[in-house]
Amino acid sequence: MAKRLKLAKENSERSPRKRATSYDVAELAGVSQSAVSRVFQDGASASKDMRDRVLSAANKLGYRPNAIARGLITQRSNMVAVVISRQTNLYYPEVLVQLTQRFSEHGIRVLLFTLDHERDIDGVLEQVLQYQVDGVVTAAILSEAQLETIENASIPVIFYNRTLPERLVNSVRCDQEEGERWLVGQLVAAGHKTFAIVSGPEDSSVSMERTRGALQKLKELNIKDVLIVNGDYGYASGRAAFAEIQQKMKTLPDAVIAANDVMAIGCVDEARETNYLRVPEDISIVGFDGVGPARYAAYDLSTVRQPVGRMSEAAVSMLIERIENPGLSPEKRVFSGDRILGGSAILADGEK
Repeated sequence: MAKRLKLAKENSERSPRKRATSYDVAELAGVSQSAVSRVFQDGASASKDMRDRVLSAANKLGYRPNAIARGLITQRSNMVAVVISRQTNLYYPEVLVQLTQRFSEHGIRVLLFTLDHERDIDGVLEQVLQYQVDGVVTAAILSEAQLETIENASIPVIFYNRTLPERLVNSVRCDQEEGERWLVGQLVAAGHKTFAIVSGPEDSSVSMERTRGALQKLKELNIKDVLIVNGDYGYASGRAAFAEIQQKMKTLPDAVIAANDVMAIGCVDEARETNYLRVPEDISIVGFDGVGPARYAAYDLSTVRQPVGRMSEAAVSMLIERIENPGLSPEKRVFSGDRILGGSAILADGEK
């Protein structure tokens, strides 16, 4: 008998303890269940005495409110999806931090969905819908069919640094073409005559806009000697692109325009370490984005910094407004980038 009692006690100790409910907390604290709900609800009124009693009881019982259950009641998951590409790009981690911090301030959690390439969006779209998120911020272009699928689920979407020119959508983006036109204008005014462009992935709308802006400005300034090579936004592809430029051009160009800072940094290292060139004395190199390493003394890139903070704040506020008021009309916000005169290029307005 004693042995059986001992085994029963051991099994009881090993069995999982029943999870405490708000009713258990209310009973221990001597308050109503609705009072417990108010204590754990942001912005709800509750006296200090009641709050202290409820929190003390909750801690003793190990109780925490069930966010999923609350979502069933409010018809809100308090989660949003953020879709970004995981191609090597130092710009997106900063974007993700900014978005996460701002959504957290509103009690909203971020579910991150990453893509190898923008064209892979169809593969994660069903996952996004299954989580029943309240909204989506996407740094990838959606097709008409994909966008219609999300809209049919009554989920608002904000395009981040992308837009659909011929469709009414909500978007927040940096003016890529304006930034590239400024860089080209500075380079040509400083005397550069031959150019090479290192573009990004073929399915990147941002890369296409930047390349288009640079080419349009070069054409306006009657610059015809331009070579375009492809990269993938990564550092290694920047080095490979610079080597390809050397192979394809009889003489080195006066300037290299990279579609982002990471590839520009790769070009700088390839120019210096493999070819023993001086930057910018022998060749000017510019980028785009304004990532942290671009400001290192070893690179000091001339670039256009995207206003990540302001763009992220706009994306968050626009999405929350449309979650709370689905009838709001579409809105497109465009931000100018910050122009940075670095030491990697000889520019008209710079000392180098």
